[in-house]
Formats: sequence, C-alpha cells, structure tokens
Amino acid sequence: MSACKSDPKEKKEEETSAEAETPKVVQVVTKSMEFSAPDTIPSGWNTFVYKNMSTEPHFILLDKYPEGVNIENTKTEVVPAFDKGMQLIMKGKNDEAMEAFGTLPAWFSEIVFSGGTGLISPRQTAVSMVKLDPGYYVMECYVRMPDGSFHSSMGMVKELIVIPEDSGMTPPEADFEIDLGSENGIRWNGNPKAGKNIIRVNYKDQIVHENFVGHDLNLVAMTPNADLQTLEAWINWATPKGLMSSTLPEGFTFLGGTNDSPAGSSQYFEVELEPGQYVLISEVPDAASKGLLKTLEVRAEQ
Repeated sequence: MSACKSDPKEKKEEETSAEAETPKVVQVVTKSMEFSAPDTIPSGWNTFVYKNMSTEPHFILLDKYPEGVNIENTKTEVVPAFDKGMQLIMKGKNDEAMEAFGTLPAWFSEIVFSGGTGLISPRQTAVSMVKLDPGYYVMECYVRMPDGSFHSSMGMVKELIVIPEDSGMTPPEADFEIDLGSENGIRWNGNPKAGKNIIRVNYKDQIVHENFVGHDLNLVAMTPNADLQTLEAWINWATPKGLMSSTLPEGFTFLGGTNDSPAGSSQYFEVELEPGQYVLISEVPDAASKGLLKTLEVRAEQ
C-alpha cells in the first residue's frame, strides 16, 4: 500500500512542471468601455484572448512607449489633440484638424506600435499571438462612438508592463500565411480551410499612412450582398463617419486579425472559419488602390 501512495513532494514537482508547460494566455475582456486584463505579462511570445462582450466593435493595439512617458501623458497630451482634431473633421474643417494633430507631443512619434488584435465585432472573441520586448506599453482601442468620440477617450486605454522574464513560448505552426506590405499589399497562396485556422501575418514593411497609422490586417466575414466600397470608406477613422460604430455597414462581421506591427515582424491569429466569402483589409485610406483590400473564399473542402 505504501508503494501506491504518492509522495507529496513528487506531486508538487509534477504540478509545477505541468504549470511551466501551460501556454501563457493573456485574457482580456471588454463589457463596456474598458480592458479587464493583467497589469504585467512576460516578454516573448504571448497569446491574447480578447472577449468582446460589449455592444461595440473593438480591437487591441499595443503601443510600446519611450522611456519616461506613461499613460498619464497619453491622457493629458495625446487624447485632447485627437479629440479636438476629430471634432474639427466632423465639422469639415480638415485644415484646422491637421493643425490640432500638429500639437501632438514629440514623443508620440517614438511610440512603437507592436501588434495586437484586429477589429472584433460585438460578442466575438479574437485570439492573437504576439511577440513583445520588455518595456512599458499602453493598450488602446480608438473605434469611435456615435457622437464621434474615440473609445480611448471613453476609458479604453490601459497600461501593460512587459517584464524581462521570457514566457518560454514558441510561435505556433501556421496553417496559412499572409504577406502584408505597402509595396505589394496583401498577398497569399492558396486559401484557408474551413474550420480552425492559425494564420501567420508577415509584415514585409511598415509606413505611416495618411491617417497616422500603419497597415494592419483585419479578417471580415461578408454576406453575398455586402458592399465592399462602404467597408473601405468606413475603415478609415480620419473621416467624419469613419470607424464609427453607428455607421458600420451591414453585412460584415469582424473576426480579428493582427494590428500594426514593425517591419520584419510576424504575428499569428487563430480563427474558426465557415464556408463563405471573406475580406482581408487594412485600416488605411483607399485600401483597395493600395492592394490592402482583398477578398477570399473559404470552401467546405480545400
């Protein structure tokens, strides 16, 4: 009987080993206008599972801040400039809006946009795998309210500390791969299969587009009668009704993707696909003319 009895010390060591092998998952939940998420995570590869339980579309963008700057600087120096500029855009005063954006602090240009999730529709979950260096980050969403206000102005900014300790995770094996860049747009070979897919997105380059953001990748399910031109117009926040929840065109469901990331980097996202028509689109002005709006078909058997 004593031979069958487990040693408490051995059991403890087995549990510790099992915990060490458990993938690091960063759970993020939004119920209204907030990010409920850990304050600190390890560096290296992390899996973000973002549950959007609200009635608005959202995303996660991870901004790596320069040394000596924090979220309080965001609230006092960045948010007011964008709020003022947006109100001027909505009044058709674009030149004055550019002047307002010109008041952004010098350190704003030193932010390294380091990935996150693509747009996710209400009651959906986005899963993205991102590699992060140690440092101070701010998590944000700047989708707009029906009155034009940014979600970031409503509370959707949260600090995130990435510590030097590495997560120990390695990137997953991709089922499907996409190249993304300003020169060749969105490119891929073949089509993703129906069912669960892990998609790798390679950022061949990165530039700042006319709306002050870099290119990202959003996967969108579309109904047969959905109008792609309305989606292309909507995705640009720097227009009176762009990226506004109340003007979201019918027939589109956002399923996540990857957010702005530096040139040469790769991110992954996981998605369950049903047979049908989909769109890959970047959150930039005139996405189609830049090759950053493409359609693809998922069939029951690939």
